Amino acid sequence: MKPLTIYELAQMLGAVPEDASNFSIHGVNTLENAQYGELSFVSNPKYACLLASTKASAVLVRRDNVPQEAHQTTLLYVDDPQAAFLRAVQYFYPQNIFSQFASQGLRHPSAVIAESAQIDASARIGANVVVGEHCTIGANTCLYANVVCYDRTEIGAHCIIHAGTVLGSDGFGFVEKSDGSFEKIPHVGNVVIGDHVEIGANCTIDRAALGSTRIESGVKLDNLIHVAHNVVIGENTAIAAQTGVSGSTRLGKRNRVAGQVGFVGHITTADDITIFAQSGVSKPLRRKGTYFGTPAKPHYKAAREEVATRQLVEALQEIRALRAEINLLQQQKS
Repeated sequence: MKPLTIYELAQMLGAVPEDASNFSIHGVNTLENAQYGELSFVSNPKYACLLASTKASAVLVRRDNVPQEAHQTTLLYVDDPQAAFLRAVQYFYPQNIFSQFASQGLRHPSAVIAESAQIDASARIGANVVVGEHCTIGANTCLYANVVCYDRTEIGAHCIIHAGTVLGSDGFGFVEKSDGSFEKIPHVGNVVIGDHVEIGANCTIDRAALGSTRIESGVKLDNLIHVAHNVVIGENTAIAAQTGVSGSTRLGKRNRVAGQVGFVGHITTADDITIFAQSGVSKPLRRKGTYFGTPAKPHYKAAREEVATRQLVEALQEIRALRAEINLLQQQKS
């Protein structure tokens, strides 16, 4: 993309420049790594201290939070610096998720696709992808290398499935017999994925025992996530890496789940819930809000308990000292 003058950039982003100087911007970068001619941003006030050292020619900052730090860069005032920066990134680095398929066509020759599969003509299928019997894949969906879709998997339109993800493998279901051995429970359901879903690399989403495991429209899954059989993940929910969701759990709409969270099976969460990293969700979360801990509880309560726990050692030392004084007084009386 061609460079933009600071005025052209400001007009594109709806920004107000700090001063009247005019120069060109040719790219974007972080505050720490930016060089002359590059744009950066500050959305969190704790990073405003970097304005004094950044070499960026221009920095996007919030209109209602004018930085007081000394700086040599030109500030561009906007309502949402992160959103404005994203638009700038999209301008300077236009992304096309299908660009890697330009030389190989819509279907990589190494892909294995069942004859009964129904794949929209605009979908892209990468190297070594396996698409099983009676699968469906919607318009403008992209499956990167080594994705496996077991039989009857349904994927909507405008989805991105990253490399190594497996959709529709059997759930972890067994009946323990009287002799301690296991008998496998047949999993005859499938996986259904809505529209505009993105699933990271090396995720596993198990088919339902009966019915469907459902990833609803707008869901975003990070890498290395396991979704067990018969789980339902509500619309526009986002889940970070290394999270595991046990069987038959239903997550509400617009949940925000941080990394390494574990969900037990057969529970539900309400809409608009945030769960902090490494929490363990062992019971239903019926009210929207922010949760943390194992077992997960409202964040304010978990924070108070954490503070109290850190004070236990000091409190124990005080108790021991008091006990020693009491013993001494008792000895003196006797």
